[in-house]
Amino acid sequence: MAADKQPPSDADEFFKGFFAQNPVFVQVLGTCPTLAVTNSAVNAVAMGLATTFVLVASNVVVSAIRSFVPKQVRIVSYILVISTFVTVVDYLIQAISLDLYKALGAFIALIVVNCIILGRAEAFASKNNVKRSLLDGAGMGVGFTIALLCLGTVREIVGKGSLFGIPLFGSDYQGWVIMILPAGGFFTLAAWLMFFNWRAQRRARLAAAATQPAGTAPEVAR
Repeated sequence: MAADKQPPSDADEFFKGFFAQNPVFVQVLGTCPTLAVTNSAVNAVAMGLATTFVLVASNVVVSAIRSFVPKQVRIVSYILVISTFVTVVDYLIQAISLDLYKALGAFIALIVVNCIILGRAEAFASKNNVKRSLLDGAGMGVGFTIALLCLGTVREIVGKGSLFGIPLFGSDYQGWVIMILPAGGFFTLAAWLMFFNWRAQRRARLAAAATQPAGTAPEVAR
């Protein structure tokens, strides 16, 4: 008899959002803020941290109240919880830096409708305990931040010749203006998605080759 499948460990629950189930590069969620605010690394990190805070806080609260919320109003209740924490983030960013607040613009308020947050609340937090929901929210939030930073770093370096506002190539560098425009976001996201798809296919080929019977010629990993 096959052994019962063991539930994922706390570490697996946290790290799954980094790469294996990255919300942007694997699940292709939250692409609106991903494309809109990643014209610089600072904006990318700020939006990533704001979304992570809302993810963690809303997951914890949804998990804590899941037994008391009627199924008929669960989505409305989740949106109310999420919007409360988004309001907190909105005021915090406004108090910390008005320039950053203006740069992020309406996308702070639009965290409320980010499908990553509502999706994790419905698919995970409403079915698991507080600890696992916290780990899930933190892992997905960090994964989302990593994705934004990947795009923001490439777009700022190529488009402006700087990183976090620090010049890298001197005053003579002529940046690719298209990279800090909306089109640059699509190009950069497409390149990262292509890389992650190639990586996933390569790992699948290697895993398949490792399970082939002895004496069988394995497929060449490319």
